[in-house]
Amino acid sequence: MTQAIERRETSSVGTLGPVLFTATLLFYLVTLTPFIDLSAADANAAATAKSNTINQLIYLCLTMALWLTVFASPSRGLVARPRGLLIVLLVWFAVVSAFSAQPDLALKRVFLAMLTIVNGSILLLLPRSERQFAGMLAFCCLGALGLAYAGVALMPQLAIHQASEVRESMNAGFWRGHFAHKNVAAAAMVIISFAGLYLFSTGRRALGGLVVLLALVFLTRTGGKSAAMALPGILAIAWVFERWRAVRIPMVVLGIAAVNILTIGCSVSPTMRELVAQLGIDPSFTNRTDIWKIGAGAAVDNPLTGYGFQLFWQTDAMVHKGGAAASWAFAAFNGHNAYLDMAITTGLPGLALTLVLLVWLPLRDIARAEATANDPALTRLFVRIWLYGILVACVESLFFQSGSLIWFMLVVAIFGLHLQANAHEIREPAQHRHRVEPIHA
Repeated sequence: MTQAIERRETSSVGTLGPVLFTATLLFYLVTLTPFIDLSAADANAAATAKSNTINQLIYLCLTMALWLTVFASPSRGLVARPRGLLIVLLVWFAVVSAFSAQPDLALKRVFLAMLTIVNGSILLLLPRSERQFAGMLAFCCLGALGLAYAGVALMPQLAIHQASEVRESMNAGFWRGHFAHKNVAAAAMVIISFAGLYLFSTGRRALGGLVVLLALVFLTRTGGKSAAMALPGILAIAWVFERWRAVRIPMVVLGIAAVNILTIGCSVSPTMRELVAQLGIDPSFTNRTDIWKIGAGAAVDNPLTGYGFQLFWQTDAMVHKGGAAASWAFAAFNGHNAYLDMAITTGLPGLALTLVLLVWLPLRDIARAEATANDPALTRLFVRIWLYGILVACVESLFFQSGSLIWFMLVVAIFGLHLQANAHEIREPAQHRHRVEPIHA
């Protein structure tokens, strides 16, 4: 009787799980607006005025489907854990937003961030087994790669940066595929490369090798230098991370601290700029130091509560602050540093809570995951994505960015590590392909 009830409860996951998993992953890999015409983009509008109603409606429908499906199954207890930390973090974001200059906008963004976090925690509960997870992951990655290459071949004016673009015409000639920018495409290729390596390591050598090859070729044509250097760097760090446990905490904590001191330090210290220049590194970090100088000053001016969740950059006040002659950096889309942006928009308490969620919790779960019988290849995939996310965040603002592939995959990796540490991974033998359990139970 109990087994019959469990089968009925999990039937919705077994039926809709693969469809929702694929739809959710493609939502981030492809988006609802591929091949944007950048030559027609409005370069002067503040981000506060931008909204895509259709995109939001579809996202809300997808979210509703995810929630209804997983909450009707026994695996609902694994959603968004640990919940206590998440509740405290989101409540703090809501509190600082409620007292900000634009509380309605900030609270809306907190709500969207909450949806993304919960959806990311649900994704790995949808496949019925590791076999199905790997198959759908390969399908989505190959689909994104195929679309990107098809765009370059058939619609180069929309898939390759052009000199006629309103912003950054200097990117002309670099591939972006169906993505909005070459850097977004490059970051996506890094994530897809990690997926290909996972497929290769689990015995799907031809499929995994093809995914990695296509992603690497595309990555080299994007001109994304940061992503191109990050890929081998993250693989090397992950290799050391996996083999020497004693260096894990110092490597991650000191690494994040060192990079932030080095980069933001160049924006406020001439001595640091000179030191970095002597190392052969551009001390302006492609003109980011102007942005970091403004951001560092803002964080110091309001260290407790910040300016409201995702409110400081690209508000009307910032875009038009001091007129065009003041500094181009006032019109920046973000702070190009996720840690700095969290301090600016949610204060030091918000930054501390974010570090607990994104750094401390995964470090704890990785150690626990290694003591389980779960597949180390899956843990390795999550570790690589996690390391890439928290390190690239030192030069890019990606935390809690709704619609961002890198942020969503970072969320998935963090909850994936938690599942690897606290749940049992289901491995489906060939003769049992019709089981309906989620990948973790």
